[in-house]
Amino acid sequence: MSTAAKTAPSAAAGIFLLDTNIISDLMKGEPSLAARRGREAVAQGRVASVCTSVIVQCELMFGLLKRPSLRLQAAYDLEIARLQVEPLTEAVPPIYARLRAQLEAKGTPIGPNDALIAAHAMALNATLVSADAEFLRVPGLRVENWLAEEST
Repeated sequence: MSTAAKTAPSAAAGIFLLDTNIISDLMKGEPSLAARRGREAVAQGRVASVCTSVIVQCELMFGLLKRPSLRLQAAYDLEIARLQVEPLTEAVPPIYARLRAQLEAKGTPIGPNDALIAAHAMALNATLVSADAEFLRVPGLRVENWLAEEST
């Protein structure tokens, strides 16, 4: 998804970090629901930048190794080239540890990769774009689902 916009981002525009399921949808090509929703967000001036996490990149690469496909590899190469892949920084571990401990204490844990992705989005002060309902349990994490009929 291109981040070029006809409308300049508003002062309230933010960073949108794409999760694995969103990039997988983009890799399907047009017409992609995630691509349409992304274009709408850009046109509304809500998006300053679109990125992904190195953790998401790891998950995508693992998926490609499990199910090798030249078409999917080409689609992955195209989508990953369009995105800024954000590395983990020293801000992520304390957020990760805190949120994982909170969720486990409440009896609502999420997977370790998802906890890292959530912590990474929070460290970047980004909205996580994901269709994974697990993320809705993370306190303080902004989530949008670009694959739902009505984006949340």
